[in-house]
Amino acid sequence: MKIENLSTIEKVELAQRIWDSVAAKQDSIELSKEQAQLLNARIKSFEADQDFGSSWSDVKSRITG
Repeated sequence: MKIENLSTIEKVELAQRIWDSVAAKQDSIELSKEQAQLLNARIKSFEADQDFGSSWSDVKSRITG
């Protein structure tokens, strides 16, 4: 199978099947030391700030003007 010969729909379906196979085995995905440190730093930053972001209505208003 050559990916360039697939239709757009077939490529999307293939990508979805690949993602589903990865997600099914997510427990076997290991973070690097750097990734774990970055995630821990982001969690600490969030916990200190508690900025929950914007509500959907605010975001939608900004997008739609």
